[in-house]
Amino acid sequence: MTQLHPVIKKAVIPAAGLGTRFLPATKATPKEMLPVVDKPAIQYVVEEAVSAGLDDILMITGRNKRALEDHFDRNYELESALIAKGDDDRLKKVQESSDLATMHYVRQGDPRGLGHAVLCAEPHVGNETFAVLLGDDLIDPRDPLLRRMTEIQQSAGGTVVALMEVDPSQVHLYGCAAVEPTDDADVVRITGLVEKPDAQDAPSNYAVIGRYVLDPAIFGILRETEPGRGGEIQLTDALQKLAVDETIGGPVHGVVFRGRRYDTGDRGDYLRAIVRLACEREDLGPEFRTWLRHYVTEEM
Repeated sequence: MTQLHPVIKKAVIPAAGLGTRFLPATKATPKEMLPVVDKPAIQYVVEEAVSAGLDDILMITGRNKRALEDHFDRNYELESALIAKGDDDRLKKVQESSDLATMHYVRQGDPRGLGHAVLCAEPHVGNETFAVLLGDDLIDPRDPLLRRMTEIQQSAGGTVVALMEVDPSQVHLYGCAAVEPTDDADVVRITGLVEKPDAQDAPSNYAVIGRYVLDPAIFGILRETEPGRGGEIQLTDALQKLAVDETIGGPVHGVVFRGRRYDTGDRGDYLRAIVRLACEREDLGPEFRTWLRHYVTEEM
């Protein structure tokens, strides 16, 4: 694939939400720090960005989110204690998070929606194309969605959005895209977007999931975008303007994702994500799967 555009190095991770669906656990703990097996959900997202070559990461935080910064910082007291015990395995796990990437933080202040959170990244991103990763969607590292998205952006320019096909009864939960086919089986041209439409009004069953590669022209649009659904500044509304007029910032493409995705934004899906990931772990899987089979077949 011929590369026509600069390599993308910056990623933005909005993490300012209140996590109300997980109260009371998130009263004092950021929802992004809830463990998925033995790592906080946010670490999976940062690892995904780094594996796609994006090692300059800006996290959009809010009040009571200090634990996020602490997690990706050094903890010398803990490291010293582990060194004294000769516990090299746990020491390595502790140091992994602080060595992953160059981390930056900015507070959103007022919770005015995803579009506003992305706009908070403008001083750091500047005039560069950048990725946005939402922490509720965990993408299995065996399915390199973000890398594929950056490849499409570097060859075609503009903006690239991650899509997945959902049952029509579920489209009201997502942003929804009107699409046209391209020469690549997993890539479509996006001609329009609507935020959480009713099923009868949806242009397709292609739903937007939490990965974006954005042309910096999005910032100018977001500054002019009025609050939309829910009284918030919606990123989908800004993307709609890019999709219908490519002279603003190039075309908008979608990569149709058919891999493994773990939704941690819903309590039930969060529990299912933990079970699925634990079952696939080499160190936990065999014993856990045995117990799970016994529990399902005999105790239930």
